[in-house]
Amino acid sequence: MKDAFVNSIYFGIVLSLAAYALGVWLKKKTKTDFVNPLLVAIIVTIGVLLLFDIDYASFNEGGKYISYLLTPATVCLAIPMYKQLQLLKAYRKAVVFGLLAGVLASLISVLGLSVLFGLTHRQYVTLLPKSITTAIGLGVSEELGGLPAITVAVILITGLLGNVTAQGFCRLVRIKDPVAVGLAIGTSSHALGTAKALEIGEVQGAMSSLAIVAAGLLTAVGASMFAMLW
Repeated sequence: MKDAFVNSIYFGIVLSLAAYALGVWLKKKTKTDFVNPLLVAIIVTIGVLLLFDIDYASFNEGGKYISYLLTPATVCLAIPMYKQLQLLKAYRKAVVFGLLAGVLASLISVLGLSVLFGLTHRQYVTLLPKSITTAIGLGVSEELGGLPAITVAVILITGLLGNVTAQGFCRLVRIKDPVAVGLAIGTSSHALGTAKALEIGEVQGAMSSLAIVAAGLLTAVGASMFAMLW
C-alpha cells in the first residue's frame, strides 16, 4: 500500500503542499524572513526523500504537476503592474535606466567572478541567467550551451536570497522609494523576490512584476553578447 502511494501522482503533490504548509506555519510562528516557506519546503522534501530512500522519479510523478503552475503564476503578476500603470508612465525614465543597471550588474558580476575563479565557458554561461525567472532562464542556459539543472538551482538560490534579505538590505542602504525598491527586488531576484515585494506594498509588487519580464528579456539578449567575453 505504501509503495503504491509513493509511486502514484498523489505522493509528490501531497508532500510538496504539506512541506510548504509547514513552512508557512513556521514563518507565522517565528515572524522572521529567514524562515522562508519555500526554503523550509525544500529542506523537508529532501529530508523525507533521503530518510525513506525514495527516488526523485517517484516524487516527480506528482511534483511535476505543481511545476506546470509556474508559468501561469508568473503571468498573473501582470495584474498588480496593470493597476499601477499610471505610476509606471510617470517614472518611465527611472524604470528604464534602473532595469538596465540591474541587468548589467548581474551579467558583469558573473563575468568578474568567472574570471576570478577560473570557471569554464560552460560553467560561466550556466550562471549568466541567475537573476531571471526560471521560465526564461532555462531557455537562455540551453541556448548558450550551459547546464540547465545547475541553472535552475542557481536561479532558485538567487531568488531565495533576494526574498530573505531584500527588505533588510534596502533599509540598510536607505532605499525608501517604493518604485526603486520594487525594481531592485524584481531585477535581482525574479518571482521569489517579487513575492516579498508584494508583501512590502502594492507599488513595490507592481514594479517588481514589471522587472521580472523586462529583466528577463534584457538578460536573454545581454547574455548572448556576454557569452562571447569568456
